[in-house]
Amino acid sequence: MNESKRHHEILSLLEQQQMITVANITDQFDVSPATARRDISKLDEQGKLIKIRNGAERLITTKEMWTPLNINSATNYKEKAKIAMKAAELCNSGDSVVINCGSTAFLLGRELVGQDIQVITNYFPLANYLINEDHDDVIIIGGQYNKAQNIFLNPAPNALEGYAGNWMFTSGKGLTEQGLFKTNMLTAVAEQQMLEQIDKLVVVVDSSKIGVRTGMLFCQSEQIDILITGKDANPHVIKAIEGKGTKVYLV
Repeated sequence: MNESKRHHEILSLLEQQQMITVANITDQFDVSPATARRDISKLDEQGKLIKIRNGAERLITTKEMWTPLNINSATNYKEKAKIAMKAAELCNSGDSVVINCGSTAFLLGRELVGQDIQVITNYFPLANYLINEDHDDVIIIGGQYNKAQNIFLNPAPNALEGYAGNWMFTSGKGLTEQGLFKTNMLTAVAEQQMLEQIDKLVVVVDSSKIGVRTGMLFCQSEQIDILITGKDANPHVIKAIEGKGTKVYLV
């Protein structure tokens, strides 16, 4: 096992347990104590663990969650901002658009604010932002407020039949040739109710989501009219998605 692979495995061990010793590493990877100490020292210098006497401790990190006030801390912020700008270009004056939850959704709303565009959303941070910015036409989809997701959910069947939009912009945790995947079933089911009410479905995901299959299948690729993602997206997956009839924009 080379050094790089061994370092990866050492960090994996620390994910399972708070601390490992030099003896643990020598036994697990059949290396000398000197090599084990050298591995620990290198990983400590890289900021990937904490070196302690005769061993190492897991580095505990807390990731700051983005909010509308610190949106630039969102993962892949620059790419998501470009995606939002491209998505906004699709909308024409007088259009009605459905925007779902997430950082890219919020960035899209920020691009549309002040324009002659009706925004339909159940995403409280976006609705609150648009209202505070005096956006003229905001429709908030009603239901029970879900604090964890910052959205309103209505479990009643056909609750969204009264709404309609020219565009629906949504994202997810993964996108493959099969379709778009979401990990939160409650929000996914709520959004699925709108699929029959809109003219065009646009998926906005950053390039790290392309090729990832996780959670529940939200919709088939054939249902996606347009995909907007980053230029670093897996080209093989992009080609396969285009083969299903989806128009792809790489930003």
